[in-house]
Formats: sequence, C-alpha cells, structure tokens
Amino acid sequence: MTSTLNASAVAALADQPVDWRFKGLPVAWSGLTPAQICARGADLFDAGPLGPVCVLRAGAVEHNLAVMAEWCAAHRVELAPHGKTHMSPQLLAKQFAAGACAVTAATISQVRTFRAFGVRDVVLANELVDPAGLAWLAAELDTDPEFRLICWVDSVRGVELMTRALTAAGARRQVDVCVEVGALGARTGCRDDRCTDEVAAAAVASPRLRLVGVAGYEAALGHDVSAAGIAVVREYLSGLRATVMRLRPFCETDEVIVTAGGSTHFDLVAEVLAGDWRTILRSGCYLTNDDGLYLRTSPLTRTGAPAGGFRPAMALWAQVSSRPEPGLALVTMGRRDVSFDQDLPVPQRFRTDSGWSADGMAGSAVVKLNDQHAFVRLSPAAEDVIDVGTWLEFGISHPCTVFDKWPMIPMLDEQGRVVDVIRTFF
Repeated sequence: MTSTLNASAVAALADQPVDWRFKGLPVAWSGLTPAQICARGADLFDAGPLGPVCVLRAGAVEHNLAVMAEWCAAHRVELAPHGKTHMSPQLLAKQFAAGACAVTAATISQVRTFRAFGVRDVVLANELVDPAGLAWLAAELDTDPEFRLICWVDSVRGVELMTRALTAAGARRQVDVCVEVGALGARTGCRDDRCTDEVAAAAVASPRLRLVGVAGYEAALGHDVSAAGIAVVREYLSGLRATVMRLRPFCETDEVIVTAGGSTHFDLVAEVLAGDWRTILRSGCYLTNDDGLYLRTSPLTRTGAPAGGFRPAMALWAQVSSRPEPGLALVTMGRRDVSFDQDLPVPQRFRTDSGWSADGMAGSAVVKLNDQHAFVRLSPAAEDVIDVGTWLEFGISHPCTVFDKWPMIPMLDEQGRVVDVIRTFF
C-alpha cells in the first residue's frame, strides 16, 4: 500500500500570506508568504516574535524521521503515524517521504482534512457509526477508487449501524474494518474472545463491510515502563496476537492487517505482533518527541535506550514580564500556549546578547500555569541572570496538545533561521 498526497496542495500553503491570525509571529512578516520568509533566511528572533511563540527544530525533525524509518525497517513493521499529533499536511508529507504507509486519524473530520490534501491511505482508529460521516465516506470511496480507509468495529450493534447507514447512502464499495481488541477498564474494543468472534462474524456477514484484520491500542493501559507495567502490556499484546491467529481464516483479503502501537510501547508491539501478516504501528509523537513524557517513556529515549534515539524537536519561547518576589519569574506563556496534561513545560535556556545560554538554568522549574502566565521558580544560579524582559526557552511534554494551540509554527535551522513555516489544521 503506497501512500501519496497532493504535493501541489501542500506546496500551495507556502504561498498563503501570513497575517494577524497567526499568533506569535513577527509583525514584519505580515503580508509575506512563507516562501518569501524562508527565501530571506530570516532569523526568527531578530525579526521580533510577539511572544510566546512555538518553534520546531528542523534538524531534530529530520533526525527523528530517519531514526523511526530505520527502526521500523529493522523490526519488520510498517508505520501509519497518527496525524492527530500535528494535523499538518507538510509534516505528513515528510513522514510519507520517509516511508509511512498511511496516516492514522481519530475522527472523520480529521479524515476530511487529510483528504483535502489528497491523502490516499487512512487508518481511522475508531468505530464510525455516525450516519452523516458514513455517507460522506461512502461518497468519497465511490468517487476515488484509489482511496482506501480502514476503521474499527467492536460491537455487533456498531456493525449493524454501519451497514444500515452505508446501505442508505447507496455505497458501492465496502468499508474495510478491523475487529478492535480492548482490555478491561481501558478504552474501546472487545473485552473477550466471545465478543471478538461475534463482531468478526457480523462484519463478514455484512454486505457493506470487509473484514481485513485486527486492531488494538496498548497505550490505553498507560505509560508505565517499569517491569510490572511492561508485563501488563505484553500480556495484552499476546492476547491480541492470539486473536489474530484465531480470526485470520475469516479475513476477507489475502493480506491480513494487524495494527497497534502508540509512542511508548511500540517496541513491544513489534516484538509480539510482527509475523506473517502486515503489522502496522500508529505511533505519532516520535516526530518531535519531547522533554517530558516521551523522553521518559519512548523505547528510543528512556533510561537504557540505545544511543542515537529521538531528539526533542519542539520548544516555546516566552518573555519574563514580572519578577514580583525573590526566586519567582512570571512568563508570558500559559495554558493557551503549551501543554499541561502530561507534565509542565521545562525551562532550559535564556536569551543573551550573544545567543541562547543554559548556564545556571538547572533546577529552575515551572510550578504553575494560568491561562496566559507561567510561574517559574528560579534556581539560585538563575536568580541573578533572569530579569524582567529576559526571553526563556521551554521544552514541552506531550506534543499533541501543543500542536493544536498553534496554527502556524516556524521551523528553524541550527542558526535560528526560518527554513519552513508549518501550518496545522485542528
């Protein structure tokens, strides 16, 4: 399954002028297109960002793309990265160029967004029972014979609703489905063998659906990478593999698909599920990794990981606006700008006349976020160098909830020059 998107539609984003709608960007960029900004080799800081501003590091992004592609090839798995991480056609194009076989989406609206840019292969990691969504999908499939979408089923009722809606829509093509295997107390998916077998039988009996494989999501069990946490995930994945073996004879295509894999346990997915079928990972956060959750939990960055793993590729710049008491700095960055669902941002560097410096920043920490303010408790060493007006750079945790706060993100080279301007569509 070779995935493509409409390169012309993606390239056209570089010709849409920057204006007031895109927060954080320099006023001097207003009226310019991203192509013009990049052609100038603009230094973002010298251009005068209206902090806070989110940035991506081009070198780290390219490194992470290459590392993940090499890892997948070595472990005999394919990758359909989760597009909800960034919702950026430009970044998805880079993932396709690095070998991704499809994009994963969480909702039918996300599928529509990627289809607007010509994406041909989509994994919808949900059971779609909305009649309006199914009617749109039926029309899209019938209009474009090269468009392929796979989604989940985890109940006989869901199969019935899908069949009814697709029949009412006059669908000519079948929708490919995987039976989803869940876990007790986790998220969606069948909870036992009886359920998976009944749902598989219903899907095979449906004239509007085609059973193509089995799906799961081990990260619904958590991000615990202790020996005990890994044992829980391994047991779940072993059950998923047993389900594949049992349902394989009932799949209606020669090529059986098995898919799982978030950004914490994709190594276990490859270890347990790779086999005589197509094993597709759906990891998304590898592209930027982070300085929090995935730094601690990704198999390529956590303690004991091999050298050369992922690099953090996303940061936020914000300015100190107040030093109201000793040891405390208030910074122009808050919950509207940065994630806080999985750890608070991490202060790493400050801006000097000669560039960025990390001297003395160790031990400083964000202790609280308001809507538009961060409370930074300064280390003793940073107390004397951080003042009102100082710019700070912060690492982030959980990139998914940072991307969705920024509709336009400059991508910088090692010298801080803008080499791309990334659009997101949430």
